[in-house]
Amino acid sequence: MSNVIARRMTAQVESDFVVFLIGMRVNRFWKIQKWFPVAMAMPRMIRELSQDPTSGYLGAESGFGNPTILLQYWRSFEDLESYGRNPDRRHRPAWAAFTRAVGSGGDVGIWHETYHVHAGDFECIYNNMPAFGLGKATKLVPVQGRLDSAAGRMSSEERAKK
Repeated sequence: MSNVIARRMTAQVESDFVVFLIGMRVNRFWKIQKWFPVAMAMPRMIRELSQDPTSGYLGAESGFGNPTILLQYWRSFEDLESYGRNPDRRHRPAWAAFTRAVGSGGDVGIWHETYHVHAGDFECIYNNMPAFGLGKATKLVPVQGRLDSAAGRMSSEERAKK
């Protein structure tokens, strides 16, 4: 059990942030030439983002299955969109290649959802876990005081004082 934190922890995030869910679904497994390039594009993008602290990318967690899901945390929607539109970064060429090779043919499905989270309008807890999710992408703090309940963690400091 590597780096397990044997106590209750939560994420401390002082500003707004963005949660970006993205994934793919293989609809025709025998068409490996269609879905394999899609599957290989995301790890390259994550490596690129992880090596650039100015990108606004905070971190990610992945879940493999069908669909495959990648949960990403970003400093802002503007940072996320800037990365997605930049022709000098890996996303734009990967998107163009997907459109050319797969398009709307039905072999591989892709999807994403984007959520803007206001500071204090989130709740999370990690117990007997290594750093994970939002806590890993931002800052983990011990659960104590007002953070000892889900309602307290969900409340911004201003609302908690009322």
